[in-house]
Amino acid sequence: MNASINSSSYPQLASSSGFTLIELMVTIAVLAIIVSIAAPNISTQLANQRVKSTTAILNNALKEARTESVIRRQPLVLSYDNNSDDSGIIEIKTAATINTYSYDAKSIIKPPQATITFEPSKRVDAAVTYTICDSNSVGSPRQIMVSAVANITSQLGGTC
Repeated sequence: MNASINSSSYPQLASSSGFTLIELMVTIAVLAIIVSIAAPNISTQLANQRVKSTTAILNNALKEARTESVIRRQPLVLSYDNNSDDSGIIEIKTAATINTYSYDAKSIIKPPQATITFEPSKRVDAAVTYTICDSNSVGSPRQIMVSAVANITSQLGGTC
């Protein structure tokens, strides 16, 4: 009696252990569909995050330059350089460099001029609008406006 129970249960165990080739192929196909839907959204989110980060860095640098020019009672120049391979550079300087910021090399800052001078009288040499874009064109650009009286505002928008 024991031999008949053991011989009938063995084929059932062998047939239910593991996956068939069809089951594996269907699972891989479903995963491929999910990844193809999610991949464009992830790249857009990464591009938008780089733009937000660069906007925050530039905004902080502009505010620091404005404040430092009043505290030091001398004009300060803020300049940037997009041409670096690893990261872009924003510098605040008089005769010597006061502070340096770096931002992602995939972010691009587009103003009509590469420098802006903050005066101790809480003014700038010329009003400027910076547009921050990502090298991946799917990212949403942002703008930072510096008025003639050194008022700094940020908003979503602009063209790259």
